[in-house]
Amino acid sequence: MKAMVFYEHGGIEKLKYTQVEEPRPSAKEVKIKVRACGLNHLDIWVREGLRGPDIPMPHILGSEVAGEIAELGEGVEGLERGERVLVAPGLSCRRCRHCLSGNDSLCKDFKIMGYQKQGGYAEFTLARAEDIIPVSQVLSFEEWAAVPLVFLTAWHMLVSRGGLGPGEDVLIHAAGSGVGSAAIQIASLCGARVITTVGSREKVEKARALGAQEVINYSEEDFVDGVKRFTQGKGVELVFEHIGQETWEKSLACLSPGGRMVVCGATTGPLGTVNIPYLFLRQLSIHGCYMGSRRELMDVLGLMEQGRLKPVVDSVFPLKDAPLAQKKMEGRKFFGKIVLRP
Repeated sequence: MKAMVFYEHGGIEKLKYTQVEEPRPSAKEVKIKVRACGLNHLDIWVREGLRGPDIPMPHILGSEVAGEIAELGEGVEGLERGERVLVAPGLSCRRCRHCLSGNDSLCKDFKIMGYQKQGGYAEFTLARAEDIIPVSQVLSFEEWAAVPLVFLTAWHMLVSRGGLGPGEDVLIHAAGSGVGSAAIQIASLCGARVITTVGSREKVEKARALGAQEVINYSEEDFVDGVKRFTQGKGVELVFEHIGQETWEKSLACLSPGGRMVVCGATTGPLGTVNIPYLFLRQLSIHGCYMGSRRELMDVLGLMEQGRLKPVVDSVFPLKDAPLAQKKMEGRKFFGKIVLRP
């Protein structure tokens, strides 16, 4: 089969579109014909070697896989060939106390598709039968591939960890990112007032169309000033932080007394300083977030099926052009999700 592979860590030039052996399902596994695969910044970090050395090599990226069942391994029941499915991006043991209590991503065996396991930058991929989720035709394959990782992460951050409620103000960074465009919709569904940031004027109206009440172009205005202006100096109850070093201190400065910040990423760098007295005197909270649970994913997919949440697809690239797709992501010249189609 054809796949986009890298044999060593490095730049975009390390990605090679080549012929590799087609996988065969073992017992309790399912072979998926990949119809679409969503891109994430995680793909870039893994390719560059910034997310740990323990990945299978040569490596196939891709955490968000939508496709059709091509073959069933021995002992697989309840699934059929040709069925439209998603592969759950977070893979856990499903047996430990964390998994059984609905905290899958705390499982010591937790893995992410396309990171610690071979992913969807290929014509076919394998998954455990228990990680297969049938989906309807209400969305295209490209739209379904824009859902799992980013909407699950945003839901876990805002609803489960952040406890976002009606009437609260929330700052969501980077409306044009996959997780940002998902978070705006989820926050609006929670009844919150959404303030978001963008880096260019052409993204302002797109952010408003998703449900943002206030859009701050950080290339023209300091976002802390924008937040204080919109909230009459109060600040926001919740900050949705996934940018990292570049925005860390300013994000904390946007919080109202008693506010909380949920954090899932560090795109611009891993280090951030905290003024400790500022933290405890204002009684602020910082919550680390990493993916989410299967139950949360099913909640998200149910809302997708009902049309209450919608994937945002920026562009679709053929698999052979994955280097161009990643280059577009690195340049931040997109709004929503970039998707590959084998």
